[in-house]
Amino acid sequence: MINHLYKPKNRKFCGFVLSLPKDTPMVNSRARETTEAIERLYVSMRHLFYRGFFKPSGISGESLRNLLLTINPEIYGTMGIPNKVELNGLLYVLDRLPEGIEECSFIHLTSDEGFEKGSFEVIVPKKRRRNCYRIDEHQMNIEVLLGRSEIYDILTHLTFLYIEADKIRHLAFVSDENDKPTRAWKIIEEVAKGEKKLSRKEKEVALIHLSSLLGRTFDETLEAYNNFGDDKNPDRLFKIIYHLGNESFNDDKKIREREVHFSAILRERVGHHFFGEKWANKVKSVLAENHLHMRPLHIISANMHSVKNMLYGNDALGKKATKNVDYKMYEEISNKKSLQEKVLSYSQEAGLISIDDQSGSNIAVQLIDLSKTDLKNTPFSGIKFSGDDVVMVFDYAFGEQAYEIMDELLRPYEYNGEIYTMKVKSISIMGKAGILMGEKGDIMIPTSHVFEGTADNYPFQNALKLSDFQDDELKAFEGGMVTVLGTSLQNKDILKYFMETSWKAIGLEMEGAHYQKAIQVASKIRHHISEDLFVMYAYYASDNPLETGSTLSSGGLGLTGVKPTYLITYRILEKILESAKTHPRK
Repeated sequence: MINHLYKPKNRKFCGFVLSLPKDTPMVNSRARETTEAIERLYVSMRHLFYRGFFKPSGISGESLRNLLLTINPEIYGTMGIPNKVELNGLLYVLDRLPEGIEECSFIHLTSDEGFEKGSFEVIVPKKRRRNCYRIDEHQMNIEVLLGRSEIYDILTHLTFLYIEADKIRHLAFVSDENDKPTRAWKIIEEVAKGEKKLSRKEKEVALIHLSSLLGRTFDETLEAYNNFGDDKNPDRLFKIIYHLGNESFNDDKKIREREVHFSAILRERVGHHFFGEKWANKVKSVLAENHLHMRPLHIISANMHSVKNMLYGNDALGKKATKNVDYKMYEEISNKKSLQEKVLSYSQEAGLISIDDQSGSNIAVQLIDLSKTDLKNTPFSGIKFSGDDVVMVFDYAFGEQAYEIMDELLRPYEYNGEIYTMKVKSISIMGKAGILMGEKGDIMIPTSHVFEGTADNYPFQNALKLSDFQDDELKAFEGGMVTVLGTSLQNKDILKYFMETSWKAIGLEMEGAHYQKAIQVASKIRHHISEDLFVMYAYYASDNPLETGSTLSSGGLGLTGVKPTYLITYRILEKILESAKTHPRK
């Protein structure tokens, strides 16, 4: 038996904070200054969370802003330049916060506290799965169900928003003339309020004034105008800039001070696996109800489409499997909702069990009984599979939530009066990550996870190897990866340090160390699962934070991500199916 996890005695503790020796030129460098600012920012945010509230314009809010400006993350672009408003970063942040938040002075972070039972309309951010509620004209409630990482993420984005709002206020009002609004601001206000219909010529004039106030070129402002707006709300950029500046002005003049609150229920639940336990218990109950709980189990953290499409896509669409992976077919499925629904319907008829999350964890699950899965018309037809293994695919976790759900999932559980231990045979983690020495779409194969800001490092034996990803179109890299406290806090100095020194890091992500911690605790310390399991980690690059124009705020991968996603999926499933040869059905 091969144990693919290092034993605890081999684990090295030489963490990020302690890794800058005093005899190196890094001591007084920007990297050390930024490192300390990140540590202080997280300590400050945790303190404010347990305190229960803070005012963005107060001493605590000012401290957060100064620390964020010291860090100056790449994703926030020109945030540190006082006469330039950052537009890409603004779009990135607002896509992850509820629509209308720029109009609200009072932000309340809450747990799942029953707001859906009222008459409030649920607002779901464009690129974050969280429920938000506009309580009244001035208050927005944001449900936080994913743990501390989500709280830090929201607070970081809000701090950026307040920095830009105050910047807009300074540019919009002439302070030496009793805060008289500039001509540009009056025109922006007119468009934002929609008091009269503007001709195309008048709209272009307004855009010129907007670009002047934002410190941006007309081209940049026009591009942002198109990116922010849509057919229903074409003037959204004007409205956002106006409300941000107006709320900052009201706060500065004490007309209505901005506040951020954390509910007592949220403070009580965070860190206690409240939602993760409910989620894991549901998954285990479905396994048991379908008589799958005594089978060898392969756990995969990934998206909800690639495993399903690879095992059922050809049969669902009436296509014949080719010798090589048919990336064009998967791209076509990604493009067409009708094809996605067709594959889903077929897969469920063929035995795939879907578990829609009701716990609040926002993590869907798919269960696949491989003994009932016909592999003849799949890319794996050449593998003589003879096992009764079960594949469990669950959706992406968020930061620290990864430890919570994996720790709860691997615990023994009770069913019909008996205690069962999960028969975990492999655990695979596939996801998106930032790359340091490549480009968007490239693949990263980690050999360890270094947990930023701590002395915790997690080396492991990855069953996926660099040789598994030799492809003419894609580049692959192998080495250590940094698990960061938040992607929105990374700056070039720290990342270059990790890449260029003996750490030789290849990328950064948010969940790897959390997953690995849970796996090692479960297998090595608490013995919740057998030590005879193998792990597979692989990521494809969603961004390169060291390259201007390639950060997360510059846009997503689109269809560029199809090939690396399915190549990684293919390799994971291939090794799962191959493993049955050494553990055949008895």
